[in-house]
Amino acid sequence: MLRITVVESSKIAVTLRAEGRITGPWVEELRTACNVHTFPDEVQLSLELADISFADAAGIALLKELRNRGVGLIGATPFLTEQLKDGTSSLQF
Repeated sequence: MLRITVVESSKIAVTLRAEGRITGPWVEELRTACNVHTFPDEVQLSLELADISFADAAGIALLKELRNRGVGLIGATPFLTEQLKDGTSSLQF
């Protein structure tokens, strides 16, 4: 299960908090939530990940994709931080 809540929202920035697991159908749920908050306006999106207990391969791929699109990934657990390593990192601790 994955819970996604809006923590902060303005015309220029949105922060979402994800809680639970990024697996299976929840990967697309997170993708959709992120897309809704960044399209059509160029809104700076940040995603709080401190309460993510697990992400499968598809979940990790989505987080890498979001990071490459400029989404800020905040407070990732050590597990996620290790999984997201690829030589560059925009993770905030």
